[in-house]
Amino acid sequence: MIKRTIEISSNPAHLMTRHGQLILRRDGETVGQIPCEDLGVVVVDHPSTTYSHAALTSLLDAKATVILCGPDHLPKGLFLPLAENSQVVQRINAQIAASRPLKKRLWKQIIVAKIRAQADNLVDDSSEQRRLLQFAREVKSGDSTNREAQASKVYWSAWLTNADGESGESLFRRRREGDSPNSLLNYGYAIVRAAVDRAIVSAGLLPAIGLHHTNRANAFCLADDLIEPLRPMVDETVRSLYWSGQTQIDRETKQALLELLTVEMQAGGQSGPLMVGLHRYAASLVRCFQGDSDQLEIPTPCNSTATAVCGS
Repeated sequence: MIKRTIEISSNPAHLMTRHGQLILRRDGETVGQIPCEDLGVVVVDHPSTTYSHAALTSLLDAKATVILCGPDHLPKGLFLPLAENSQVVQRINAQIAASRPLKKRLWKQIIVAKIRAQADNLVDDSSEQRRLLQFAREVKSGDSTNREAQASKVYWSAWLTNADGESGESLFRRRREGDSPNSLLNYGYAIVRAAVDRAIVSAGLLPAIGLHHTNRANAFCLADDLIEPLRPMVDETVRSLYWSGQTQIDRETKQALLELLTVEMQAGGQSGPLMVGLHRYAASLVRCFQGDSDQLEIPTPCNSTATAVCGS
């Protein structure tokens, strides 16, 4: 079953539960109810939203992730369910024991997939696209020659170039605190990252122990690793929004970015919504840690040139 994503932003609400249903109440009246088991992500953006303790624990019991946004509308934190997996201790031990060479090989796969996805976002057969595809072929174990950074520089310089080779924003710079469309990119990345976190925990892994990212102050290093090949799908949506004149984080842009979680993706020879593909992705990482596989099943958009079969 496809898990639903809901957002509370336009009006405040009180969240409570009754008989397994998440109840949304406003001014003493029930304005909506949804089975907790149907929910995958709940995004709360209105500062006056209130909760019952039972609402939060019921959502976590249903394996839903709750994302809390700040005044800038960007996610500030999240509630993740604790893994209920009969093999959680074994999997965490395998994750901790993963060798450095294995991590480097997996990081190479991630970076190759990211650069190829970035290339898919550029004008077909442009010099920039050809350079990115060449970089993807040159990635070494652990990306020791830093092809990711080199590809990023070329990618962002051409990102807003349209199919006619024209760019209205040739001076665009990707900066976390930069002007629009940076804020839209930040929001989209944060939503997808939260879904990646959910898949990691559900697989019985620790999100703090990464493959490449190792910042001791970051509790989600592994999510920051696994999201890398998925960033270009956010970029593509943000670019379309920006070109259509939507430059701010508002109801329309948030809805478009939240819908990324239901985009049809291919992973491991099977297709389905991104939320499902992320679980296959995390499960493939478990198999790599346990020595049962050496390949990650990285979700790829069905319209990607790298995807051979989709929709089956």
